[in-house]
Amino acid sequence: MKDTVRLYKEPHPKACDLIAAWPGIGNVALIVARYMKDKLNAEEIGEIQPFHFFDPIGVMVKGNIVEAPQFPESKFYYWHNPNSDRDIVLFIGDEQPSSKGYELANCVLDVSQKFKVKRVYTCAAAIARIHHTEPSRVWGATTNQKLIEELRKHDIVLRGELQIAGLNGLFLGVAKERGIEGICLLGEVPGYTTRIPNPKASLAVLAILTKILGIDINLAELAKVAKESEEEMKRLAAEAMGEFIDRYTRPVWPPEEEEEEEDEEE
Repeated sequence: MKDTVRLYKEPHPKACDLIAAWPGIGNVALIVARYMKDKLNAEEIGEIQPFHFFDPIGVMVKGNIVEAPQFPESKFYYWHNPNSDRDIVLFIGDEQPSSKGYELANCVLDVSQKFKVKRVYTCAAAIARIHHTEPSRVWGATTNQKLIEELRKHDIVLRGELQIAGLNGLFLGVAKERGIEGICLLGEVPGYTTRIPNPKASLAVLAILTKILGIDINLAELAKVAKESEEEMKRLAAEAMGEFIDRYTRPVWPPEEEEEEEDEEE
């Protein structure tokens, strides 16, 4: 870890909660973590060096000049909670590695345990058969039975069995291996909107996450962005309906060519 992690500051809290986020469907996790970071004014305290986990696959060219290879960032942020005995550490990764995800998860947890993290949180998208105008419910999964009861207090949907893809899911499994408890909150997204960011699902997740953490964050800005995103979702819904009609419906009248052939036979 010594050569992989670079810490600019090392706070010494009594205990912490960790929110870890990577890109995923609807970018639910990243929207939640970045919004929290900005609204809490969380301080950047370190990063994981990318060279062990990422290989650049190309370069950018500007004004016909090739730029140096760019690596995704994986950074830690810290916020002291004045109203609780648990502070908050945020880990935000710009990309998920194509391999070594398990190793990266352990690296994040190595750092987290230096800050006495007691519980980890991740967020993700739950692809559901809903329309984009419907409220996004929040599903939940935990690393132990005790936390299930905590989720029930917040009307979180418990689906029993599901798969959480990528590091936003794997991270909780690695935490469980280490004996660290964890919760994943998944915001519902319509199946036809998986290709675009979904601030509405992120808003639903963040509203519950802040209640669990006992912190107060103004969600008005995110609510406005969620409202504005409905136009893009409306367009995607129209496209999805058009594809459905093209694939699964047939005309009730014969094509013109067939009509012409019938006329000639008469």
